[in-house]
Amino acid sequence: MNRTSAMQAATLSALLLAPLALGQGQDPADGAGATLATTEETLQARLEASIAELNRVREQLAAEKVPLAQRLAELQGELSGVRAEYQTTTRTLDSRSLDLSNLGTELKSRNDERTYLSNLLTQYLEGFETGLHIAELARYEAPVEEAKLAPENSNLSELEVYRAQASILSVSLDRLEAALGGELFEGTAIDETGLQQPGRFALVGPAALFLSSGGSIGTAEQRLGSLEPAQIGFALPEDQEAARGLLQNGTGAFPLDPTLGDAHKLAATQETFLEHVQKGGAVMYPIGGMAALALLVALYKYLTMAFIRRPSGKRVTALLAAVGQGNREEAESAVRKIGGPTGRMLAVGVEHMDEPRELVEEAMYESVLTTRLKLQGMLPFIAICAASAPLLGLLGTVTGIINTFKLITVFGSGDVKSLSGGISEALITTKFGLIVAIPSLLLHAFLSRKAKGVTDQMEKSAVSFTNQLARTQASAPASAPSGEGGGTSGGGAAEPSEDQVRKVLAELLGEDSAATPAS
Repeated sequence: MNRTSAMQAATLSALLLAPLALGQGQDPADGAGATLATTEETLQARLEASIAELNRVREQLAAEKVPLAQRLAELQGELSGVRAEYQTTTRTLDSRSLDLSNLGTELKSRNDERTYLSNLLTQYLEGFETGLHIAELARYEAPVEEAKLAPENSNLSELEVYRAQASILSVSLDRLEAALGGELFEGTAIDETGLQQPGRFALVGPAALFLSSGGSIGTAEQRLGSLEPAQIGFALPEDQEAARGLLQNGTGAFPLDPTLGDAHKLAATQETFLEHVQKGGAVMYPIGGMAALALLVALYKYLTMAFIRRPSGKRVTALLAAVGQGNREEAESAVRKIGGPTGRMLAVGVEHMDEPRELVEEAMYESVLTTRLKLQGMLPFIAICAASAPLLGLLGTVTGIINTFKLITVFGSGDVKSLSGGISEALITTKFGLIVAIPSLLLHAFLSRKAKGVTDQMEKSAVSFTNQLARTQASAPASAPSGEGGGTSGGGAAEPSEDQVRKVLAELLGEDSAATPAS
């Protein structure tokens, strides 16, 4: 195709150059025909040559086109095959990618399941170990330790680790089957003397018995801070014989402690009152002394107040009647029958009954104050004990806490037993401080109320006496004119009334009262 284009370009160039050749002759008219003819021949020759070349090129093209078309068809067929293979490969790759993704998801799920099962087995192992009786720890120590250490052993494969952990299941099933009717097995325990003795265990549920090779027998229990079973003897001989027969023969009655050893632990915590007080430390001594003194003072004051005579209402009424009549002798006789602090106070009033009321009140009030001071004596000491005992208990609490922190500094906070001394001192002193304070406060209130009752009764009787005396003194001047020599039944009140009458008459007559002759 390139050669045909070149021939066509040459023909066109010849046609363009022809006019130039015609113009170069000297005689245009003469050479025009020859030039045209020559040009036509030249062009015709060239045209024929070009047509021949064109035919040859076409033939060549036709000859080359068929193989190229066949080759193109072959290549197109190969392309279609490659495309189909590509599509097949793409689909296969997608399918394999999806399968790989599914396999990865399934693998992750299986790993999660394996981890979950491993954790579940670990938790089961912990629960199994916790549920073992203290007598079974040595018996199952080997499989338990193997299962616990398997996850940390880098030399084991995951399958071997899983098998080691799963082996505890068969062990627990065997234990469960053996525990259905109870089981006997050999082991060691700490006897009552503190020595480790070999012997035989009998386990029924959570209760275990132990018979040592030396013949001692008892329940197998765990002591605080020890991983060895401890033998606790029986209190009753019947239980001891029954347990011995069971352990020796394999059959018999099983003496069961319903508290599962808690009764022995509670019995171990029992202590006498003196031991309990001694745990409180040095502060317990002043608290105890204060309690004893407060009790003695309260007892003494109660006894002194219990024997105080209370005034009888009839006798007080008889005294007031005698005072109202102005009869001193009868009043003195009546006041001697009353007795007690009230009687002494009223006796003072009767002694001064002829004097002004204010003086009588002062004399009687002096007697009330004397009695009140006597009754209130030593009661403030009980109040001081009631107020000081809690403060002493608080002091013991502070010292106990200080001792506890000192022990924590030395031994740490893990050993609770080593801290019990300071904690006991802190709590016991507060307890006894309140035990002393509360009764002391109640006793003080009771005795104060009892003393106040005595003084209130005295004040009531004193008010009644002074009021009656005031009424008698107020009515004495008005009773004289009612008759000569009469008016009052008592002879002691006639002379004052007569003198008063004389004073009144002297004032009426204008005479000096000082010059009035006496009768």
